[in-house]
Amino acid sequence: MLTKAMSKMALISLLTVLASAAGLGQSKETIQHRIIPIRSMSQDVEVLYGDPETVGEPFVMRIRELPGTIIPPHKHPVDEHITVVQGTLYFGVGEKFDRATMKEIKAGGYAFIPKGSTMFGYVPEAAIVQVHGVGPFHIHWRAGNSWLEKNKTLDDADAGLIFKFKQGERVIAKRGRGRIRQGYFSGEILQYEIENADGTLFMANEGELRRR
Repeated sequence: MLTKAMSKMALISLLTVLASAAGLGQSKETIQHRIIPIRSMSQDVEVLYGDPETVGEPFVMRIRELPGTIIPPHKHPVDEHITVVQGTLYFGVGEKFDRATMKEIKAGGYAFIPKGSTMFGYVPEAAIVQVHGVGPFHIHWRAGNSWLEKNKTLDDADAGLIFKFKQGERVIAKRGRGRIRQGYFSGEILQYEIENADGTLFMANEGELRRR
């Protein structure tokens, strides 16, 4: 999901730099074409082309959105092109998360968001979103009148001051029973990643959870 995907971009950027350094002796003519089909994703983000972190570098990446995901209000310093390649995304542009203003984007649908625009979304069931643009693809989360460069998680030292539940706790949600894997707080919206007994994942808001 987006809230997790961006936390992994720094690692991806490092790997890209290392790969680039290893290939400095190669000319552009050695770059090969590539065909990447739609496939299930085991990770939250997959970079298909380029480097989202590099200034002026074109990129294409896919983001896995889990069932029940709320994409909190956020913005980017560059234009964003979104194509839904699997599932359905409900998407809106505005300063506050508002389901009433969201538009349905089904598989094959496309959206363009100018840089600096505040956007948000909701994914009722699993979806894969393909994003392309020109880096740097940084994210800024709305937190009232300010913006956060990074969302809070259960791994943070002050997690106990923010989150009611802890990693590993067994809970009951609207989508079923499961174990908490991670928590995310954007500054305005708090949600948890939960793993079912069969290994499938979904997202849930704190208010709907109760301990087993």
